[in-house]
Amino acid sequence: MKINFYEFIYVWFKLQNLSVPRHQRKIAEWLSTLWQSADERQGLLMAFRNSGKSTVVGLFCAWVLYRESATRILVMAADHALAKKMVRNVKRIIEQHPLTGHLKPERLDQWAADQFTVRRDVELRDPSMLAKGIGANITGLRADLIICDDVEVPRNCDTALKRMDLREKLEELDYILTPQGMQLYIGTPHTFYTIYQVAADKSKPEIEPFLLNFKKLEVPILTRRNRSAWPERFSLEKIASLRLRSGENKFLSQMMLQPVNFRDSVLNPERLVTYREELAFSFANGREILRLGDKRLFSASCWWDPSFAAASGDNSVIACVFTDETGHFWLHDLEYIRIEETAADDNIASLQCEKVADFIERNHLPSIRVEANGIGKFLPGILKQTLARRRIKAAVLEVYSSSDKAVRILEAFEVLLAEKALNVHRKIWSTPFIEEMREWTVEGGVHDDALDAVAGCLASEPVRFGTYPAETGDFKRFSWQGASGQFKAQTNFNL
Repeated sequence: MKINFYEFIYVWFKLQNLSVPRHQRKIAEWLSTLWQSADERQGLLMAFRNSGKSTVVGLFCAWVLYRESATRILVMAADHALAKKMVRNVKRIIEQHPLTGHLKPERLDQWAADQFTVRRDVELRDPSMLAKGIGANITGLRADLIICDDVEVPRNCDTALKRMDLREKLEELDYILTPQGMQLYIGTPHTFYTIYQVAADKSKPEIEPFLLNFKKLEVPILTRRNRSAWPERFSLEKIASLRLRSGENKFLSQMMLQPVNFRDSVLNPERLVTYREELAFSFANGREILRLGDKRLFSASCWWDPSFAAASGDNSVIACVFTDETGHFWLHDLEYIRIEETAADDNIASLQCEKVADFIERNHLPSIRVEANGIGKFLPGILKQTLARRRIKAAVLEVYSSSDKAVRILEAFEVLLAEKALNVHRKIWSTPFIEEMREWTVEGGVHDDALDAVAGCLASEPVRFGTYPAETGDFKRFSWQGASGQFKAQTNFNL
């Protein structure tokens, strides 16, 4: 009869003349339940720094091998050295724990620093425990238990591109985990857009949770009653001192397990005003009227910052901002223009122009500004042809940006955000635009294509055309801006 996990760690702590802290016992019981679960065994363990979580997880790996010596364990960490540290810890436990000494192999070549194979009754290609760093070649491996130990660190999650790369690498683990295997993530969040998220978060709807439906255990340093989770080591006075020395953001992230943005956000999305109303297009007295809820719109600005949207390059983004009769700004629509990778290179520009024409038509836009720097220099001509072919009456204006992009963005957003004067449609919260706002700094180095497009809209002179002269044909023209012009009013007066 083999003992359970808590009894296993109790014996180990007794050998060290230590008692098992309450929070570590909680972690041990949770891990044991997860391992013996009949459902999908996917877990996320988040515990405050210096809580001993890696020690408990190391004991857990040794206990699993004690219970089932044929188990294959893979440890993934942000770098190989950290993964090796976990393997060395488990080796030491196997050597010294009174219940696992028989597992040590006779041959030294099976007892290496970054991998080892215990005595087992079956012959398997993979070792009992193996250490790998993120980015290492894991093709061909098989594992019954995968431990992802601090795979998210500041250097691999501080930009959207790095976070995307991290997710792609971790997704490879799904292909090496055996059907009844267990996957366990342990760590603390190092970014607002942390991978350690198991359910949708209303504060960041633009991001899908990476560990969707994983079972989760959180052990922050302060309980809900504001008591220390480990009073023997962290008194309330020591916690307060730690909070003061480390700073609020780092304390919330590493000790309270709350995802925060370590950068001082210059463009805070919390200053945006969200609305849900849709555009309503109507006629009155032979004139077009465009409304947003109960507000009549009088002008619009549309900006397209084009690109061929390479995977690691700039995005092609179009945005439109409306102004109502009181002068308020309404960022109503924004689109990252994506073209299928199968499209021919000589057809990408035309396909993007088709999507831009769709954008103009659905938002009743009278004009569009196209940033003509770089590849944009030939796009205005293609767009004009596309609009003419589709019978859409909209002016295409070429714009050349010469000022510094960071200055343009800051000047466009700073005052509006300070006054909470920029209204944004709810659907835009599901785009990368919000992430760009949170990550943006004056120094650059992150994606800011949507910010640049919206800044272009805000800085542009709002287009408020007069009434179009009578034309032949069936052009779709948008003249809802209400500027002065001659028209015949229909009245019931008998003059």
